[in-house]
Amino acid sequence: MYLTTEKKAEIFAKHGEVATNTGSAEGQIALFTYRINHLTTHLKRNHKDYATERSLVKLVGKRKALLDYLTKKDVLRYRAIIAELGLRK
Repeated sequence: MYLTTEKKAEIFAKHGEVATNTGSAEGQIALFTYRINHLTTHLKRNHKDYATERSLVKLVGKRKALLDYLTKKDVLRYRAIIAELGLRK
């Protein structure tokens, strides 16, 4: 299950107001979450794939940085995206 252009546009349309708003923090957090979930399932099957494990750790760090930014910028948007994606902090 690869990330297609249509799936990416769907994620940004749902979380980033419009499909072309790829710079919104909410859209990027949602995209990172989708990719993190995909890599997690991959690593459950291929536990010795260390390159993917490194990519997963980097993605988690990027998502955390965006969530921290959103916390400082607008707490209500932060709480909304956390609830929508089912994340916990």
